[in-house]
Amino acid sequence: MENYDQYFSANKELWNQRTAVHKDSSFYDVAGFRAGKNTLTPIELEEVGDVKGKSLLHLQCHFGLDTMSWSRLGAKCTGVDLSDDAINIAREINKETKLDAKFVCCNVYDLHPENKESSQVSPPIGGGDLEGAAAFDIVFTSYGTIGWLPDLNKWAEIISYYLKPGGMFYMADFHPVIWMFDDEFTHIKYYYDNRETIITENYGTYTNRKAPITGKEYGWNHGISEILNALINQGLEIQQFNEFMYSPYPNFSNTIQGDEGHWYIKGMEGKIPMVYSIKAIKK
Repeated sequence: MENYDQYFSANKELWNQRTAVHKDSSFYDVAGFRAGKNTLTPIELEEVGDVKGKSLLHLQCHFGLDTMSWSRLGAKCTGVDLSDDAINIAREINKETKLDAKFVCCNVYDLHPENKESSQVSPPIGGGDLEGAAAFDIVFTSYGTIGWLPDLNKWAEIISYYLKPGGMFYMADFHPVIWMFDDEFTHIKYYYDNRETIITENYGTYTNRKAPITGKEYGWNHGISEILNALINQGLEIQQFNEFMYSPYPNFSNTIQGDEGHWYIKGMEGKIPMVYSIKAIKK
């Protein structure tokens, strides 16, 4: 098994750099969130449904605005992220807004007691330890998450481990087709499936292309069959799979906004899927 510690460590450093820029960006609009704005998109709001009174584990939550948005809708939430800077900011905003979300900083793989592959990189830190196995009604993740994980079988094990029987896993993420293209969407550059570690040199970030953020990042592409089979093999029953021909966010280069407010790759409007969602129930 390849040792991914150096990759996770480099990615953590980049996400700490990004967090410093993202927290002040109009893209994330922290001021709007503090004033009561819900940051979740219509896709997940409609498909997840009522969360009032339910326990929710949010994997790879960045600095927690979506986590806390679920809290505002009545869920008892715990957010997890690799970046310690992001988790610290999440805790600050949570306290300022008088919400009750909890936050844990660790590599998502370290959530499973048998998966300590990257524990030297990002051990869990205090202020929001998880309750234990089969503790949550909902496990949730969204938008730009699993591409940072090389092994989806371990990811699915964690989902199953923390999900109560009958509980729901839900994800909405950018479609694997999107990750095949170069940054400007001029040609197909990468394989659709998970056959290589994708190493890219970073400049800026999606909220500010000119931000002074540099460094190598490491990612992995995952096809739809790999994603679905990882979940199915852990005893999750797929209830719903949807594809969307737009993005709710303007975080890719060479995008244009349609009349309805959705975002498309210029020249490919409505021709390629940009987002997919999965709803699954633990048997």
